[in-house]
Amino acid sequence: MIRVRFLGADGRVAAETEAAPGTRLLALAQQLGLPLEGTCEGAMACSTCHVIVAPADFPKLGPLSVHEEDMLDFTPHVTPTSRLSCQVVLDEAVGMLEVRLPPAHADMRGI
Repeated sequence: MIRVRFLGADGRVAAETEAAPGTRLLALAQQLGLPLEGTCEGAMACSTCHVIVAPADFPKLGPLSVHEEDMLDFTPHVTPTSRLSCQVVLDEAVGMLEVRLPPAHADMRGI
């Protein structure tokens, strides 16, 4: 199992859970009721699932694809450790992962 901690934009813990290998980070966040929209359902046609990975955890994840890098170029509040959560598949080698929602994050599903 992989331990995952989600922080809100304010840095406070929003949720902490365990997930099985092969789980997509976006699906996990949505199961927990976190405000990650994922409008394109993982097709990398938006960036509504943007998260900021803790710098210590970023190297544990696989490399970004060129397409993911391109989508992040159009994303507000991007950082050097930004990822699209729809593209992060949890792997046992990760062990523990901490991610934060970016500032001014909005989830339009509830509107």
